[in-house]
Amino acid sequence: MQIIVDIGNTDAVFGLYNQADWQHIWRTPSRYDESAESYEARLRLWLLEANISLSSIKATILSSVVPNVTPIIRSMLTELFGYEPIVVGPGVYPLLPIDILRPHEIGADLVANALAAFTRYQRNCVVVDFGTALTFTTVSGEGKMLGVAITPGLKTAIRSLFANTAQLPEVPIEVPSSALGTNTTHAIQAGVILGYEGLVRSLLDRIRTELNGDCIAVATGGLSNRIPSLRNAFVDIIPSLTLEGVRLIGETVIDSTN
Repeated sequence: MQIIVDIGNTDAVFGLYNQADWQHIWRTPSRYDESAESYEARLRLWLLEANISLSSIKATILSSVVPNVTPIIRSMLTELFGYEPIVVGPGVYPLLPIDILRPHEIGADLVANALAAFTRYQRNCVVVDFGTALTFTTVSGEGKMLGVAITPGLKTAIRSLFANTAQLPEVPIEVPSSALGTNTTHAIQAGVILGYEGLVRSLLDRIRTELNGDCIAVATGGLSNRIPSLRNAFVDIIPSLTLEGVRLIGETVIDSTN
């Protein structure tokens, strides 16, 4: 069994992988002011509830885009399991079967998305990750990262309105029945949720045009199912795709040392 950890700006996602399947996926807020002991207590409880012993975990793999949280989780994993986790970063990228775009600048989550998509589809593919940021990571069928587009995520856009305006409330991420908002909540939902549908479709069309039409799209991330009208834009919606990419990176590192 393996524990795969993907630390994002909103949540830290812990996945338990065994026998070619994800047995459990847990989420907790990624907080730099939380102690390693607190994260450890949470992980111990999850494993206890799943009836999983610590000794059955044979590898831990860590990916992070939050530098302040990385050493906390890394220390926790080391203390809990008695060995250092594999950490995704530029040092391991030369081992991967894909060419990484600007390895010292690009987020580990985007590399994980690219590797997972390349491994699964073996053709031009753009991964649309609905997280704190909305990212579009394109990888070619030859395994080359072609480029990335980044825009604020759904929650980030709504929270920005709430934080920077005097009279606009924070609203739930729900698709309104009409683009004609008749109250403040529906107006924000129409602008952000329906507006993001157009944003996603427009960027996918632009990417495909630049690749002469040869490019499929797959969605991932915690909010990947929140705009139902976008489902036909993707060949797959796989919320755990980033975790899968992190796992594949870890497996590559393990195989290279055996």
